[in-house]
Amino acid sequence: MRAVFYGTPAASVPIVAALVSVAEVVLVVSRPDSRRGRSGTPVPPPVVEAARSWGLPLAQPERPDDMLDRVRSLGADVGVVAAYAHKISPKLLAVPDRGFVNVHFSLLPRWRGASPVTRAILSGDTITGVSLMEMDEGLDTGPVLAQETLGIEAQETAGELTARLAFLGARLLADRLPEYLAGLLEGSPQPDQGITEAGKVEVEEAFVDPVVFPAPRVLRMVRAFNPNPGAWTTVGGSRLKLWGARPWDGAGTEAGLAAMVEGRVVLGTGDGGLELIEVQPAGKPRMAAADWMRGRRAETARLG
Repeated sequence: MRAVFYGTPAASVPIVAALVSVAEVVLVVSRPDSRRGRSGTPVPPPVVEAARSWGLPLAQPERPDDMLDRVRSLGADVGVVAAYAHKISPKLLAVPDRGFVNVHFSLLPRWRGASPVTRAILSGDTITGVSLMEMDEGLDTGPVLAQETLGIEAQETAGELTARLAFLGARLLADRLPEYLAGLLEGSPQPDQGITEAGKVEVEEAFVDPVVFPAPRVLRMVRAFNPNPGAWTTVGGSRLKLWGARPWDGAGTEAGLAAMVEGRVVLGTGDGGLELIEVQPAGKPRMAAADWMRGRRAETARLG
């Protein structure tokens, strides 16, 4: 069995590892290196680093179709996609004998699109999972080959949940892909009911307004936008990222006001209070919320 793999972030690495265990991976395709920091040093995606360490053939085209002729020449039986962050064109979908399958981090048709994990947490979902699906020209609309469910922990961040889903998806791919290629597994059309869209996350929507937003919404935002792009608010005209928070059952504070209460930083919201655990002021590293408040030499801080 010959396979080509398309993926980019750390969550894709366990899945390409699973593919290596059941197929000959004749090419790994990922995004170009990104430039980071003030120096603009190119940094390879995690999938690229993994492919290099395993000695796998590698390509980093600007667009997937740039590799069309090369993929045709490889005689692949199947293409596998996991968080590649580029749409696969109909021309490319038709190249492998059995087309492409996608490892998608939701229970389709719920949360089709680029940010299924973030959207699930924002919406207060308690159950999610992984779908193995045949790709078609739509956005996560193809027939579903197999699914596995996973509970979302009460305080779990998007990063933590994504990591668990990646390993679940790797296991699902290793278990079911050989059946699919042997003609023993057929896809089922997605139902017309229960469709939700998981659009790309924009930095602006990660803004927390504690004066208006109730505590449960703020808590979901802190989890859902961790690690990217990070829930944020403002204090004194500067941005403050909120990396950790938890429910607070004690006495609250005025909405939008953060204050030390019993040695903890309590933020009042539009409906109740919550405890801030970890924050990051502009231009500084992450720190415990209590250390941040003590460093301000003030008893309170106005957020939002």
